[in-house]
Amino acid sequence: MISRRAGISRGCFLLSILLITGNLANAKVFQKCPLARLLDSQQISRTLISNWICLVNAESGGDTSKKVSHDNLSASYGIFQINSKEWCRVGRKGGKCNKNCEVAFLTDDISDDIDCAKLIYKDVGFSYWKGWVSKCKQKPLPDISHCWN
Repeated sequence: MISRRAGISRGCFLLSILLITGNLANAKVFQKCPLARLLDSQQISRTLISNWICLVNAESGGDTSKKVSHDNLSASYGIFQINSKEWCRVGRKGGKCNKNCEVAFLTDDISDDIDCAKLIYKDVGFSYWKGWVSKCKQKPLPDISHCWN
């Protein structure tokens, strides 16, 4: 017979597994060419797509579920690492992109992410992203010429 305590522990373990796998089901790691084609379909200029690909690789490795907490109590979300301090809000819509950070930027549907990243680019440019500055600015960018075949 299983004790009540052991039953609760097993239940908590199973719930944890379900929550983890549920989050993973919404995660995706984008590869270079599929991401390039998606950015192109979202009206990102082909002359800039190599910069966007480099930015994504530098910031999130293409992982749509990446979340990084910062010392200033903000966090950065998703494939573009969009920060909650200015661009989105935790638990509700808000910020300059008028998005709920977790709902909009931690899923494999990155249309919201792209729309917000385009606003950031328009407002601040690529220099908003420290990863782009350190790994992409004035450096060789990913070759995406074969992605359009």
